[in-house]
Amino acid sequence: MGDELTPREKCHLITRNLQEILGEEKLMTVLKERDLKVYWGTATTGKPHVAYFVPMSKIADFLKAGCEVTILFADLHAYLDNMKAPWELLELRTQYYETVIKAMLESIGVPLDKLKFIRGTDYQLSKEYTLDVYRLSSLVTQHDAKKAGAEVVKQVEHPLLSGLLYPGLQALDEEYLKVDAQFGGVDQRKIFTFAEKYLPSLGYAKRLHLMNPMVPGLTGTKMSSSEEESKIDLLDRKEDVKKKLKKAFCEPGNVENNGILSFIKHVLFPLKSEFVILRDTKWGGNKTYTTYEELEKDFATEVVHPGDLKNSVEVALNKLLDPIREKFNTPGLKKLTSAAYPDPSKAKASVKNSTKNSNPEEVVPSQLDIRVGRVISVDKHPDADSLYLEKIDVGEPEPRTVISGLVQFVPKEQLQDRMVVLLCNLKPQKMRGVESQGMLLCASSMGEPRQVEPLDPPAGSYPGDRVYVEGYESGQPDDELKPKKRVFEKLQADFRISEDCVAQWKQKNVMTKLGNISCKTLKGGTIS
Repeated sequence: MGDELTPREKCHLITRNLQEILGEEKLMTVLKERDLKVYWGTATTGKPHVAYFVPMSKIADFLKAGCEVTILFADLHAYLDNMKAPWELLELRTQYYETVIKAMLESIGVPLDKLKFIRGTDYQLSKEYTLDVYRLSSLVTQHDAKKAGAEVVKQVEHPLLSGLLYPGLQALDEEYLKVDAQFGGVDQRKIFTFAEKYLPSLGYAKRLHLMNPMVPGLTGTKMSSSEEESKIDLLDRKEDVKKKLKKAFCEPGNVENNGILSFIKHVLFPLKSEFVILRDTKWGGNKTYTTYEELEKDFATEVVHPGDLKNSVEVALNKLLDPIREKFNTPGLKKLTSAAYPDPSKAKASVKNSTKNSNPEEVVPSQLDIRVGRVISVDKHPDADSLYLEKIDVGEPEPRTVISGLVQFVPKEQLQDRMVVLLCNLKPQKMRGVESQGMLLCASSMGEPRQVEPLDPPAGSYPGDRVYVEGYESGQPDDELKPKKRVFEKLQADFRISEDCVAQWKQKNVMTKLGNISCKTLKGGTIS
């Protein structure tokens, strides 16, 4: 099809629905001479989810425009990004990515024979590439490397050198893949501008950069592999898809941060050039939209109901997912999936069920039942002026009674109606005759005089929202922490406040589905 199009028609296909293009003036120059060479790379970390259909649909556009497209499975990048893919799982995750991405492309009708697939380790370990990494590292400042990776590489208080290398490798990929352009999300912009600055310093050409918008997840925030409720996995069952879409943010008339509408705009319309709203005849029957703008207008004016929108997306999405589910419904690929992404809770269970071992039993953060709570009332303990007696709503029928020692640090009027973070599965214990049913988690300064601040959940949190450590969201909390096993005490040693005032455990963020748990001022503090 690409040969039949004019350069301007090809340019329209290449650029439609993009948020930003760096070097757009060069695009038409290339297209007037030949077809564009473009690459898209993905680090093989967490499981790909339905938001990956957004770049897949753009890859379909590139092929329609006659582009030569390379897909890079960036395995080394996955390890360099704070070891998001442990070394022992790197090969397995790369195999999973390659299989599932190809299944996605087949699902939307993209011919695989038109694509070139390559792994980072196929060329990034060569003598020439390694020498260029050293050459680049002699030019790049620590500030520029950290800034370039700020939106992509996981940010921690004490960054590893590997994370600072990440942007340089991605820049060099453009030269070693011999492309005219790199395609990615707008979150890659700083890496793209880094490449434009430093590649010419090595004598290499500056490339074009094509950027997709970041599609909101089901909760209205960025769709993320680490937020289970924000995303639909490519292998989710139909009942799981229905359940997640039912809970998705889709306020009547609100088109902002609406992940359902964004998915229609960036995936379903480019693939089909239309979208059908399925609804009962008593509400007007089915309606076919041939432009996204018309659908968005009808949703904004509440002509289209959120329930009908979700049901229609559910049907369309399951059509895309069915061939992927079918492909992975084989013993070999089931084994690959479980091996590449082992269940942390099963790992914990295997430790518990193992034969007697001289090593102490491993503890993991998912054993803690930590929830968002709202302080309903605050009073002095009847028998101790140094203690508060608080009633906290944690999403249960009755509020919990919690005793804390915040009297000398936080006036009680500042606690009233405040959203807090509560550890809920400690064994209840009596303090001066009153039973405390949880522990309020606070940041505490290291020096003197001591300062204490209750941890703050992200804006929009509700009582009962689960709090978890990134990477441990799938494990199940213990019903009750046994005092003799000292589970919380063992884990507590690695809880800290980062330089950005974010609560962390072993440099992994403590968070809810809406974002990070934080405090106001106590950088570098402990959590207790």
